[in-house]
Amino acid sequence: MLLVVLGAVWFTGGFDGDDPADTTAQDVCTWTPQDAASNDKLKDVGTPPTTGIAQAGTRPMTVTTNQGAPITASLDLAGAPCAGTSLAFLAGKNFFDNTKCHEITAEGALRCGDPSGTGLGGPTYSFFNENVPSAPEPQPSASAAPAPAAPLYPKGTVAMAGTTPGANGSQFLIFLKDFTPAADAAPQYPIVGTVTAGQATLDAIAKIPTVDNGSGAKTKPKTDVVVQSLTVGGIDTGLEAPPSSAPSSAPAS
Repeated sequence: MLLVVLGAVWFTGGFDGDDPADTTAQDVCTWTPQDAASNDKLKDVGTPPTTGIAQAGTRPMTVTTNQGAPITASLDLAGAPCAGTSLAFLAGKNFFDNTKCHEITAEGALRCGDPSGTGLGGPTYSFFNENVPSAPEPQPSASAAPAPAAPLYPKGTVAMAGTTPGANGSQFLIFLKDFTPAADAAPQYPIVGTVTAGQATLDAIAKIPTVDNGSGAKTKPKTDVVVQSLTVGGIDTGLEAPPSSAPSSAPAS
């Protein structure tokens, strides 16, 4: 009986001394193919990598428009590694350059990132939501008025906006004012970053009136907001480089 038990343990690898498999090369993001044949608004520039994706630190994103000083944002790679990777990949393909921000949404956000300018465009892949804020818990009634909750999407928030909720591509939002969904509406925009400079430009854009977008909704900026270029910089881990250990040169005697 003992031999049978030992044999079973050996067969299932109970005596293997190897270390656990390295999972650092495993896929982090899934890029779901989208059919350009059924949607001519999609633009095929390939797909981002699925491995070697940074899941910590930040990356700077700079959006230069025709409306003033460049807008810069910090992309959160810990909260939204796939969104940050996708934006960096598309920026490297000049996907956003010379495209219009086609909408100022009812929530008060500038919507950009669709080369077709229709709200239906994007790359030939999509990816799932990540870092969607949770709806606030309902507060019990009390005699004293509760303190107002912080907005789920504060002014300056950068979030992805899928052509359908949960199917993100290239379109993104920059919130021009604080926004929190109604109590009966779940948050749907995954947050990818925060504006760090260029708020004066966004304030100027917020004052642009909107007109009919062709479907009866007054969401199209009356004055075109054009993304002249969008770039994403390198990864910042927040760690300073170690000081050089090379000895300093002694002065000549």
